[in-house]
Amino acid sequence: MTNFRELRELNALCVDDTAELLGVSAKTIYRWENAEVEPKKAFVQLLQDRLKYKKDFRDPHPDFTFIDLFAGIGGMRRGFEAVGGRCVFTSEWDEYAKRTYRANFTDDHHIAGDITQVDAADIPKHDVLLAGFPCQPFSIAGVSKKNSLGRAHGFMDKAQGTLFFDVLRILKHHRPAAFLLENVKNLKSHNKGDTFATIKGALENDLGYKISCRVIDGKGYVPQHRERLFIVGFREDCGFDLNALEFADRNNGPVLGEILHNENEDPEGHYTMEAARPGTNAGCKLNEKYTLTDNLWAYLQNYAAKHKAAGNGFGFGLNGPEDKARTLSARYYKDGSEILIRQEGKNPRRLTPRECARLMGFDSDRNSRMLIPVSDTRAYKQFGNSVVVPVIEDIARHMKSSILTQVRMQNVSKKIAAE
Repeated sequence: MTNFRELRELNALCVDDTAELLGVSAKTIYRWENAEVEPKKAFVQLLQDRLKYKKDFRDPHPDFTFIDLFAGIGGMRRGFEAVGGRCVFTSEWDEYAKRTYRANFTDDHHIAGDITQVDAADIPKHDVLLAGFPCQPFSIAGVSKKNSLGRAHGFMDKAQGTLFFDVLRILKHHRPAAFLLENVKNLKSHNKGDTFATIKGALENDLGYKISCRVIDGKGYVPQHRERLFIVGFREDCGFDLNALEFADRNNGPVLGEILHNENEDPEGHYTMEAARPGTNAGCKLNEKYTLTDNLWAYLQNYAAKHKAAGNGFGFGLNGPEDKARTLSARYYKDGSEILIRQEGKNPRRLTPRECARLMGFDSDRNSRMLIPVSDTRAYKQFGNSVVVPVIEDIARHMKSSILTQVRMQNVSKKIAAE
């Protein structure tokens, strides 16, 4: 047995899952284990870090089950596992996001790919559906055709051809007790309000769920202004109202200094390095690759000045440890302009992917490190597309009692029907 095989088995990974995690073929894994070829040090380090930092958030006796659709890197899952839920199905099409997801969660199920190709009947029964679904324009072609033929149509028909329709068909088939949907703030005004009217109509009128929605700013939980729309639905009317609940005050909350690297933390990969000779207690220093080049910094300053002169608000966001940042976007990898960190005596710098993990609430403290098995570019995109984990956890905590009540009611009804 080679060291690599031992490391794989200690991680409780089969060959196929290891290949998916590392982005290589199963044949390559076998070659490493047979000592035909030496694996890259970065791959070995990833499996070692997985043993050191990975936590199994699954409750052995879960209070409820849920499925994670359009899962990304698992931000919504993390929040619901924190309150006692267990994930029984995951769907994510992006191979790099799947790699990050697989690195950070222990599962007894594989990650399904394209949800449009998954039959609802093949998805396990569940109590809650989670989905940060992409927002697409809804085509009216099918509706117009039905009108011309004099046929009735519903909101679900209007949603066909969009990924939201896949959420609807799964809800219709399984009728879970509850769901949580997440999207951008502007979903409510998209297409002059028609998109949101279609979503609301499908959930309430076609499927009969009782819904409430609210825009919540992650600023009270993490040092970032990040407004997102959340839609909560329950199969039965339980009086749940997202707008009546208390969430963290957006005027308070942490500042950037709480998530930025400092010299007292352990060095990590290429993000930070030992500040002095190995074996000393000198801590770490930031990799200079995150400092903007003279050319890029000059370009951003000129760009900002140009738009300021034209009366536009475009420009970079320059921050210090005492500040809160703008919204981290998926385009952050391009120039980092929306969140730049001041540095004394030198050009400002981008956040590192580790700091982005903290900014999104994946790392609860400096001793916790979610695994980031992808390149910086991929990591920036993934964090920019994710949710603020503590916001999801707070929503899940508010929803939990109503979820459990509906699950109990359903179990009682089944028992009575069986008798």
